[in-house]
Amino acid sequence: MKALITGASPGIGGATARKLAEVCKRDGVKLQIALHELRDTPERDALASELEGLGADVIAPNGDLTDPETPARLVAETVEAFGGLTSVLSNAGAAAPGPMAELSLDDWDLLMNINTRAMWLMGKAAYPHLKDSKGAYVAVASMSGMNPHPWMGAYSISKAACIMMVRLMAQEWAQDGIRANAVSPGMIRTPFSENVYRDNAMAQRRSDIVPLGRVGAPDDIGDVCAWLLSNEARYVTGQNLCADGGFSNSINSYVPGLPKPKVS
Repeated sequence: MKALITGASPGIGGATARKLAEVCKRDGVKLQIALHELRDTPERDALASELEGLGADVIAPNGDLTDPETPARLVAETVEAFGGLTSVLSNAGAAAPGPMAELSLDDWDLLMNINTRAMWLMGKAAYPHLKDSKGAYVAVASMSGMNPHPWMGAYSISKAACIMMVRLMAQEWAQDGIRANAVSPGMIRTPFSENVYRDNAMAQRRSDIVPLGRVGAPDDIGDVCAWLLSNEARYVTGQNLCADGGFSNSINSYVPGLPKPKVS
């Protein structure tokens, strides 16, 4: 497997990389993986060492995904290092909260450029290599792209566009043997969201409204992403897999006056 992951540590991207390394080691497959981050970080260094300990070859390219040249450069560096590309996880994302009536153009552009445009450019650059390998592309979207998330600026819009982008890729690229899918996480405790979960009362309130009874962890999403990138998902394309513990489908349970189950 020759993989490229953007936003590779230490949340969902890192969890996906670990899962890929574990599966490849189990199956006797060599993992060669590019771990992208905006800049060098101790967390990515630790992840790279961990993966190398599991037998993987690792490179660690940096790059700002608001620069439209960065996705093609990351793909080129990965292909040069490993001689090809079989798997891409577009995971890096951004948030810039704010009400729509007051949202700045800069905040709009930031989210659309990272959460949508960079993911399209990554797939576009990877396309000829994934065609050669009959590979897989996965984009990390969000449950907020499935339902409006008020006061989060362009976040829901950018993630909804990401989901539609993947559906289009899947239709156009299926004839080339390329699979394209999205994963929409729900409430996941990652470094990206850690400020919220440091408040124990808030963390508990969030857990209480998830039907499965807990906020998710990076591994919960990493396992899904790794599966979609693997041959085990070989007949799955054009899908948006929502991994949110059942939260998105629970809205009707909050309607007043509905029958409630008896607590034993």
